[in-house]
Amino acid sequence: MTTAQTFGLTPQEHHTYRNQGLVRPAYRLPGENVARLRDLVDRTLESTVGQPPESIVCPYLPGWNGLPDDITSQWLDVAGTPEIVDYVVSVLGPDVILWGGQLFCKPAAKGLEVPWHQDGQYWPIRPLATCSVWVAIDDVTTENGCMRYIPGSHRKAELFPHVHDEREDLVLNQVTDAAHFDEATARDDELGAGELSLHDVYLIHGSQPNRSARRRAGFVLRFMPSLSLFDRQAETGSGSAHFNTNFATRPIFLMRGDAGANTEVISRHPRYA
Repeated sequence: MTTAQTFGLTPQEHHTYRNQGLVRPAYRLPGENVARLRDLVDRTLESTVGQPPESIVCPYLPGWNGLPDDITSQWLDVAGTPEIVDYVVSVLGPDVILWGGQLFCKPAAKGLEVPWHQDGQYWPIRPLATCSVWVAIDDVTTENGCMRYIPGSHRKAELFPHVHDEREDLVLNQVTDAAHFDEATARDDELGAGELSLHDVYLIHGSQPNRSARRRAGFVLRFMPSLSLFDRQAETGSGSAHFNTNFATRPIFLMRGDAGANTEVISRHPRYA
């Protein structure tokens, strides 16, 4: 009997993730999967007219964003892609939970800026531990506003002070205090359609606005180890200038292994039921 192929970071990719806080593994979704994702983005945008396309939170959750069930179920299936979960397991260990995600779609010529920030500033996970997977649906370049990051800014596992910024042209209104990093060291996370990157919860990152003639769409998935608790009582905000989120009622999904301290507040992903 043959066993299914599994994926995961190589020793060198693990080294890069530990030292830089972000890694682009040597993997790419097949072209037909990317084509289906692009169609899914188009259908999602058609169903969320009037909502900022950079801020479609958890499109895989039924009843969220006004999306029909046939669209949310397809996003949930994407979140459970075995190769993606394999990579997450290689970073977080065998017991992993999908607790969040977002469709980041920067329209051509008018996509908003994401200021420098640390994801953990906003999240109710104790102790704080998350691996985010950035899946490129379009080609993502410096011209259309790819993610930028400060390599090594995660190493102290420290949340730096953030300041409030009320500008309407920002996706987030909490910005990492510039005294705590050197923007001159920033690197660009350019990805071809179907490629992905993984980054640490403490990594300082952001992105420029999209002033190009090409859309920039990506699906970001947030995973945590079940050794941490998704604390529904934690008082945290979304950090967004354009939406609010309620962590007290958000469904979370066990992807692999055991739910640990989260047993009472979790569902099992249909693919792994």
